[in-house]
Amino acid sequence: MAIQYKRLGKHGVVVSNICLGTMNFGPRTSEKDSFAIMDRALELGINFFDTADVYGGEVGRGATEKIVGRWFAQGAGRRDAVVLATKVYNPADEEGELPEPNHNSRNLSAMKIKRHCEGSLRRLQTETIDLYQMHHVDRDCPWDEAWQAFSALSDQGKIVYVGSSNFAGWDIATACQEASRRGMMGLVSEQSVYNLANRTVELEVVPACRHYGLGIIPWSPLAGGLLGGALEAQSTGRRSGEGFQKRVAENRDKLEKYEALCKKIGEGPGVVALAWLLQNPVVTAPIIGPRTMDQLEDAVRAAELKLDDETMAKLDEIWPGPGGEAPKAYAW
Repeated sequence: MAIQYKRLGKHGVVVSNICLGTMNFGPRTSEKDSFAIMDRALELGINFFDTADVYGGEVGRGATEKIVGRWFAQGAGRRDAVVLATKVYNPADEEGELPEPNHNSRNLSAMKIKRHCEGSLRRLQTETIDLYQMHHVDRDCPWDEAWQAFSALSDQGKIVYVGSSNFAGWDIATACQEASRRGMMGLVSEQSVYNLANRTVELEVVPACRHYGLGIIPWSPLAGGLLGGALEAQSTGRRSGEGFQKRVAENRDKLEKYEALCKKIGEGPGVVALAWLLQNPVVTAPIIGPRTMDQLEDAVRAAELKLDDETMAKLDEIWPGPGGEAPKAYAW
């Protein structure tokens, strides 16, 4: 089987080495197709699903969680087969709700954490969230307040683990130290942007996660499509947005070398980009966000691909990181 299972950092829970992201469910993928993708993901061995209270786009905030919830409601053991992750931080007001600043702003107050957890549980049609993630850091909210709220939800059986997303290395350290001071488990994972074209987290986030035993869950593993065959997409008109065209132009030299290397080894650029992450020992599971069944199958192909040392070195040459970990990356 291509899919393998790993501990989430130093912690006991075991998850598939590919995480199914659901952000496209609703706005870009119909409910019927979303159900089919989730069923197929389970068949392939993917047991780690990620969503967020804010997902839904033009369909409406919370729409994606509702789709996942209706999929769970079909039964047949679907909920028990999934390690379910969702998030809190962003506004997640649903249609018909009265505006309320604590609910409709970006923060991690105890009130918001409690209310948004209740909302996610309702939409997801479940009693427990396995991994409840802070979608962003809130440096104005005291850790006393945030950890008290997460502790209460844990005591009530509404959440199992707490994770972070988009945290700086020192935010991860602070959160873990504050949790330890209270005798709590603290963070079990960090969800960061991480791909061949964006390796900034290697400076401080990766070392912090290693030190505190967090699993790293990279989002945007294909850099928003840049690493998924951007030159071909540009020539065929599949990616015609001005922002995407600008990124391609800025990275054309690297992309030409990268796509030529992928062609030489006989694999698609998206498959190679995912395989590179999967071979990184600090990574638990990259998050894929398939819009179609074919994209799901391609991601599983990446789990089967073993890149040799020569290819890994060539990828480092084309897409150099920040020079290692801080402070050695920039000091003696």
